[in-house]
Amino acid sequence: MEIQIKSLNDIQRAARQFIDLMGDAKVFAFYGKMGSGKTTFIKAICEELGVEDVITSPTFAIVNEYEGNCGSIYHFDFYRIKKIEEVYDMGYEDYFYSGGICFIEWPELIEDLLPLDAIRINISTNKDGARLLKYVNNS
Repeated sequence: MEIQIKSLNDIQRAARQFIDLMGDAKVFAFYGKMGSGKTTFIKAICEELGVEDVITSPTFAIVNEYEGNCGSIYHFDFYRIKKIEEVYDMGYEDYFYSGGICFIEWPELIEDLLPLDAIRINISTNKDGARLLKYVNNS
């Protein structure tokens, strides 16, 4: 599965398309280089899911919690963790297995802790600035 985002004007359409493909999955791990648009895309998804709060990057808080029309949404950014014990200490299992939707940035830093059924999405930037989202096969 692929979703192309040609410009910021296209991001809400792409977010709706992503939501249509989410199915029953709850944990989504977003891979991509710094500046690839992970936070911006997750913000668009949250908006489409009915979040009315100001949606910001959880870079320093590690996790932000929102309420949407689907219930609890957790947005993680593991970029600043120094050691895996920090993730254990925050009680990651309570989030990942809560039944709420989890959007994770920088999942490569906690790869061994991701649920087996986590959906992995790679975001890449084309030469023209467009973004391409690809579901990565978990097997």
